[in-house]
Formats: sequence, C-alpha cells, structure tokens
Amino acid sequence: MRGLSRGDRLLVATHNRGKLEEIAALLDPHGVTALSAAEFGLPEPEETGTTFVENAQIKAHAAAAATGLPALADDSGICVEALGGAPGVHTADWAETADGRDFEMAMRRTWEALEAAGASSPRRAAFICTLVLAWPDGVDQVFEGRMAGQIVWPMRGTQGHGYDPIFQPDGHVVTFGEMDRWEKNRISHRADAFAKFTAACLQPG
Repeated sequence: MRGLSRGDRLLVATHNRGKLEEIAALLDPHGVTALSAAEFGLPEPEETGTTFVENAQIKAHAAAAATGLPALADDSGICVEALGGAPGVHTADWAETADGRDFEMAMRRTWEALEAAGASSPRRAAFICTLVLAWPDGVDQVFEGRMAGQIVWPMRGTQGHGYDPIFQPDGHVVTFGEMDRWEKNRISHRADAFAKFTAACLQPG
C-alpha cells in the first residue's frame, strides 16, 4: 500500500472549494499540502462510469496524468434498496432541471418511485462515498465509505444538502437534514471513506 509523506503535495480532483477545504483540513496535520484542480486549470472530465469507483477513477487518473502528482477524487450518492440501487451514480442527475439542480424534486421522485414499487417498510438505503487515490504511473487505491439507513417521508430538516432530509441513518431518530452538521460529518459515508484513506495512506499526525 502506497502512502503520502510529510512535504508531499496531493492534487484534489475537484472544483468545489468547500470540498477542497474539507480535505485540506484533513491533510494538514499530516504535513501534506492539498492543491486543487482549478489551480492547474484542469477541465472536469465527463463521468461516464457505471459505478462510483469508475467515476472516481476517471477524475483521479485524469488529474494525475495531467499534473504528474498523486491525485485524490471521490464520487458519492444514495442507493435505495427497493429501487435496485437507484439513483446510485445518477444521484445528482435525478435533481437536474433546466434551471439547475432541484433536490426537493429529486427527493419527491425517489419517494414516488418507492410508492409505485409498493416497497415495504423500512425502506432501506445507504449513502456511499468512494475515494480513489491515483498515482502518475497509473496505479490507484480505492476506499469505500458507507452509511446505512432508511428513506422517510415527509422531508425533515433544513441542514445538510441533497437527499439528507429524507435519509434517517441507522441508530438515530433524526434525518441527516435535522442533524447538527458536525455530528453528521463525524458519522457520514464520507467520514468513513476518509478514515480508511487516512489509516492506509497518511503518516500519523
């Protein structure tokens, strides 16, 4: 298993400033500097994969090949058991409209699909985050994080983003949309993936 050492630079394959800052804060105690794809003027590659792993690999390998630096990318979404794992890699697509993303519409679409399928309760689902660390020589390492729970209705809470107001994580009586963001960040699928990445690839802080 390859790792990063103090003084190394890691390209974070995202144009999302919030995500970059989140990862930079994680890397800082380990002496690794985070650089963004935007700093290098890298285009966002088309995500043509059929799985979270494939989409994260597309982004990470494109960034590593273009810069000669190790690159980290993620892909994430919600998978609903009774819908055959949908929306899955199309999580953001379900929210697309001509005027941008409408996640309230996407949540309603999800619930209506469950109703049409006659899905029994609890309506099981999981948020999944897949991280890929790609190296310039084409080697990569994959880390998957998961948070299991159930889909609830009506929408509850105004915290978080995306499908959070209809997702109630196991072991909790509130949705991600009702949960304090620090608590959510501590237990989320993204936190799970980053913990595995940190343990495998970063030197102790």
